[in-house]
Amino acid sequence: MKSKKPMTFFVYSLLLFIWILIIGVVCFLWPFVAPLFQKLWSILIPVLIAGLVAYLLHPFIEGLNQWGIPRLQAILIVFASAIGLITLAFVFGLPAFSKQIQSAMDVLPAQIDRIVSFLHSFEPTLNRMPAFLKDHMDEWSGNLQSFLEQSFDQLESILITLIRSIPSLVVIPFLVFYFLKDHALLKKVVWYVTPPKWRKRLSLYAKDVDHSFGSFIRGQLLVALIVALLSIIGLWLLGVPYAVLLGLFIGATDIIPYFGAIIGAVPALITAFLISWEKGLYTLIVLVVIQQLEGNVLSPIIVGRTLHLHPMMIVLALLIGVELGGIWGMLLAVPGLAVLKVTLLHVREYVQSN
Repeated sequence: MKSKKPMTFFVYSLLLFIWILIIGVVCFLWPFVAPLFQKLWSILIPVLIAGLVAYLLHPFIEGLNQWGIPRLQAILIVFASAIGLITLAFVFGLPAFSKQIQSAMDVLPAQIDRIVSFLHSFEPTLNRMPAFLKDHMDEWSGNLQSFLEQSFDQLESILITLIRSIPSLVVIPFLVFYFLKDHALLKKVVWYVTPPKWRKRLSLYAKDVDHSFGSFIRGQLLVALIVALLSIIGLWLLGVPYAVLLGLFIGATDIIPYFGAIIGAVPALITAFLISWEKGLYTLIVLVVIQQLEGNVLSPIIVGRTLHLHPMMIVLALLIGVELGGIWGMLLAVPGLAVLKVTLLHVREYVQSN
């Protein structure tokens, strides 16, 4: 019995030395292999996007297939519908969208000056505040400004990346088509590649991930689309400028739980209040009504409670996501948390069963 302790200490020390050696080798070789990984990542991005799009469209194909439509015809129907919607958006929506962006860019400097002058009017009041409150106000305003600057920088980098990636993104529809067409073949390949003793467990894991992640993503995208349409109609009826642009922004940020409604409403409210207090108040009422409709009717019916996550965990995930990845981090935080929860539950079940 006494000889086991030195042996265990030796084994642990040897494993620690091996891990340190591996980390050191990776750190040493990383500058040389990093360009290769960047090239591989640029190649994998279209494949990953096509896989995500095929994953989101798969339930529609299955639904049409259950109605007696052959799989290939169902795929062609979905593709034709998507091409028709995209064509309509480009023909009718893109000119109005571009016009509103150009108009917003023309008047944005003047509106920013008005906002700055309005904030400067509160400086005498801020100077009379206690020192610690004034310091906190300055810190909060600085954090807000840095967050907005970071968000605009990321949006600009996303647009530039999309423009540069147009040649590689052309292959995405073809990849989506073959992913959907050869879905059964891909399942067979994954099934035979997986070791037999893991097949049943990984099948249950994939089913739970699909129920938690897929249902949430599909439902949240549909809810965001409805919120965007309602926001565009409401802002247009109120006569708020850039209704299409602001409504699309409200719908896009609605994907972010809790904070998305606030982030999306700020530009619309600022635009409306710069016109008049009455228009700003009416805009606030319309946006509150839309968010109440989204929170109490649309999300419970369309999304449901597929995540089963405590609100505090969601808030913490959003805070971590915005610190690590900014806008992309906030968008991916909740789905990532859902996948992590399912993974941990399956790992715990595996450990307990063994």
